[in-house]
Amino acid sequence: MNHIIEAQQFDQKFVNKIFSIAGNLEKKTETPLKGKIMASLFYEPSTRTRFSFESAMLRLGGSIITTENAKEFSSVAKGETLEDSIRVIDNYADVIILRHNEEGASRRAASVSDVPIVNAGDGTGQHPTQALLDLYTIKRELGVIDGIRIALIGDLKHGRTIHSLAYLLGKYKNIKIYFVSIKTLKVGDDIKRYLIKHGVVFEEIENLDSIIGHVDVLYQTRIQKERFKTNKEYKKCRSCYRIDSTLVEKMKQKSIIMHPLPRVDEILFEVDSSPKAAYFRQAHYGLFIRMALLKYLLE
Repeated sequence: MNHIIEAQQFDQKFVNKIFSIAGNLEKKTETPLKGKIMASLFYEPSTRTRFSFESAMLRLGGSIITTENAKEFSSVAKGETLEDSIRVIDNYADVIILRHNEEGASRRAASVSDVPIVNAGDGTGQHPTQALLDLYTIKRELGVIDGIRIALIGDLKHGRTIHSLAYLLGKYKNIKIYFVSIKTLKVGDDIKRYLIKHGVVFEEIENLDSIIGHVDVLYQTRIQKERFKTNKEYKKCRSCYRIDSTLVEKMKQKSIIMHPLPRVDEILFEVDSSPKAAYFRQAHYGLFIRMALLKYLLE
């Protein structure tokens, strides 16, 4: 596996290998990537993904070169194509972490790159490393993946983390997914066809309260303002689902709340103190998953 482009690439053997490497890295410090260079090329804003990848590389003994906003602070501002940028940067780095505003950008980059490309989010497409860390969070928090009941909530139309996680869950047994959204933000038919093909049971519902006591994982997402054409359209959808302490009390005793972050107002601060609130632990697990991926790709 030379490039990390989409969640469909991963099988259980690969996932288990990455989880094993991540688990070992949680326990001890290793610096196997001394002398290696990672380029983080981000065309969209990022906090967790960019910092966790850069921290992962530094913790493994490697070095980083980076641009915070490639749209403005790279030769893209002069009209350079993505393909030409990649052809140049792969002369300077051993791996390129790419976040782009256009779906399919990572695949385009991989087609011309001599070094591994890692998709760190491409438009409304996918975010495969987030899916891996989400699955790792479920495994670490619940102890199992097979047999879980998970509610994916909010902006299912634009949410690339939702897309990647749904594809990855299709690799496991006896999974049930509840897609919880309003009609205008429903999950795409391509994902539903994939789940049907792989025998994954799912339901599309609008009423979160109707299933809150049955799920093991509540995976909340924000309504993505930047994906709407007008502010008026966004305001119609904002705050359609909000998790508060009253809702948390209705959850199963051994269940967790996840969120890829950042949040806006879809999880109230009062929920943070609940042991069910796993979203900050989720971000912590992400560091080790990205360390594991870099080690796998470069060592």
